[in-house]
Amino acid sequence: MIVTRFAPSPNGSLHLGHAVSAVIAHDLAKNTGGRFLLRIEDIDGARSRPELADEFRADLRWLGLEWGEVAAQSSRLAAYDAAAEHLKSAGLLYPCQCTRADIKAAATQFGPEGPVYPGTCKGADIDLSAPVAWRIDVDAAVKRTGDLEWVDQLAGAQNAQPQELGDVVLMRKDAPASYHLAATIDDAADGVSLVTRGRDLFAATHIHRLLQALLDLPVPQWHHHHLLLDEDGRKLAKRRNSPSLADMRESGADGAKIASDIRLGCFPIGMSLQED
Repeated sequence: MIVTRFAPSPNGSLHLGHAVSAVIAHDLAKNTGGRFLLRIEDIDGARSRPELADEFRADLRWLGLEWGEVAAQSSRLAAYDAAAEHLKSAGLLYPCQCTRADIKAAATQFGPEGPVYPGTCKGADIDLSAPVAWRIDVDAAVKRTGDLEWVDQLAGAQNAQPQELGDVVLMRKDAPASYHLAATIDDAADGVSLVTRGRDLFAATHIHRLLQALLDLPVPQWHHHHLLLDEDGRKLAKRRNSPSLADMRESGADGAKIASDIRLGCFPIGMSLQED
């Protein structure tokens, strides 16, 4: 049975790009008799606004979607801590005090997600009395796991290349865990068999596959769908105040028709799906 999920963060209202992702995940499960789950990823510090979770549920109902809800991330902090401690005890995490500005200034390589961390703090004597992030030593981790593969339903079989992203943060200074660690643990805990998300997260899957091997977690398949772009060719984003589903819903728009249009590939003027 296929189990998919939609996992928004309550740091801003949902927009049409989220609707695309939710409809795709919903239909991939429902059309095969599977389950579509909603998970609220609410560990983004002060940016998380609990009241938005109810708004998200109203948006999904308005689109005509049905779901089962699983535990929010804020209830799983102990699981993230346990995973991090396991990796620390294996010698695979190291503390880092670098800021984003430090990394940008020192980086000599650039990967799919921007500047690759240059390893400034690896092996350094770091003061643990001050807030630090914990990074995974990717080279050491890959030596432990050996070659890994993962499968995307659209792009096919992939050789995992976590080195492309460098030593990413797993435990943040300002939040209990990074997206990489939290989402990987959550998907395993929720029994997700098909991780459905946008193609902007395709590269992150290399790290997630590595974590699954290190933490002995089940390996799902992935479905990285195209992104909805605005008239300037940019993906829709909360930070750019892309039109929200809540505003559309409250203005009287027909959510079921919008979901139907998404299935047909029909979008508002100026919006289109990402081209290959």
